[in-house]
Amino acid sequence: MTGGDIVAELLRADAAVVAAVPLDRIKQGALKAGFTLPAILIRLVSSVERQPLRLGTRLRVTDRIAVTVIAADYRDQRAIIALVRTTCRGRTGAIAGATGVSVLTAGTGPDMQGPADRFEQTQDFRVSFETTP
Repeated sequence: MTGGDIVAELLRADAAVVAAVPLDRIKQGALKAGFTLPAILIRLVSSVERQPLRLGTRLRVTDRIAVTVIAADYRDQRAIIALVRTTCRGRTGAIAGATGVSVLTAGTGPDMQGPADRFEQTQDFRVSFETTP
C-alpha cells in the first residue's frame, strides 16, 4: 500500500475526473510511449515511516505523491489540475484498504511545456495512513 494507491483510487472513483481523463489514462509509475492526451500520472516522491516504540503497533506512513496532468492545451491542463486538487484534498478515513488516511495538498508545480507541445503541471499531496510493520 502506498499513498499513490490511495490517490489513484480517489481519482478513478470520481466521475468528473473520469469524464475528463478516461480510466485507462490514469496511471501510476509511467506512461507507455505514444499515450493519448489527456493523461494523469501518479508517482511516489518520498515516503517517511514514523517508527513506533512498541513492537506490534501500527506504523504511520506519510508519502509525498506527485500527480502530473498532461494535456493538449493549457485550458485542459488547468481544468484537470483543479479537478485533481478538489477530488483529493482534505479526504480522510478508510480509502483503498488503508485506515487513518489523511490527504493534504503539498504544493502545485510550475506550468511546463513538454515534448510535442504538451502542457504539463504537477500537484503534490501529503498522504498519511496507517499500516502494520
